[in-house]
Amino acid sequence: MSVLDELDLTLKISKEDEPEVLEALQKRMLELRLELGGQTSDRIGPPLCVLFEGWDASGKGGAIKRLVDGLDPRHVRVKQYAAPTPDELRHHYLSRFVPALPGDGGMAVLDRSWYGRVLVERVEGFATKAEWKRAYREINDFERALCDDGMILVKFWLHVSPEEQLKRFKAREKDPLKSWKLTDEDWRNREKRPQYEAAIDEMVRRTSTDYAPWELIPGESKRYARAEVLRRVIAAVEKRL
Repeated sequence: MSVLDELDLTLKISKEDEPEVLEALQKRMLELRLELGGQTSDRIGPPLCVLFEGWDASGKGGAIKRLVDGLDPRHVRVKQYAAPTPDELRHHYLSRFVPALPGDGGMAVLDRSWYGRVLVERVEGFATKAEWKRAYREINDFERALCDDGMILVKFWLHVSPEEQLKRFKAREKDPLKSWKLTDEDWRNREKRPQYEAAIDEMVRRTSTDYAPWELIPGESKRYARAEVLRRVIAAVEKRL
């Protein structure tokens, strides 16, 4: 059984309860962010890095928006990653992510990450088998170095069923303000879902560590996923503080 098969996709929050739930979570997130940044404490706290991976249309953007909504935009960096540029391809694949990483007291949110090496680059053949196979060790070593240096690293995978993903694709097609999000590549990726599921399962099993575990979020209900992301980031920061 895949690790994704174990998730309960029926979990949800009602539309009526969502505002109150989010307000309380965002208030707590703000308190912790100010403490990490040294605004409400005597010292600067550790860096906080939250990275998001997930299926196309799984709700990453909406979850990121709710995570940072209550924060001063000067106190958090949100960085989105797409395919590497020709110049970036000349360097080790991990190097392009380093400039966005937060320092002490900082916070960064990464929309996609170095896990592209063992996901899209593996499935689409952009990395050789030798390259993506050794990437599990490289990523674990990289994350261990960051966490040993004090970073709080929270890694999310947002999961939706193929039926829910198709529903969201069709909704995007009809919405002129969201149709730009849907590309031919998204449709091609759907056709390769079994290959991606195998890659995701191996990724989680081989890179979920005691210092940087994967947080697998049922995303069938966007409201539930948004609140759960906040809860788990809060829990990770509170555990450290």
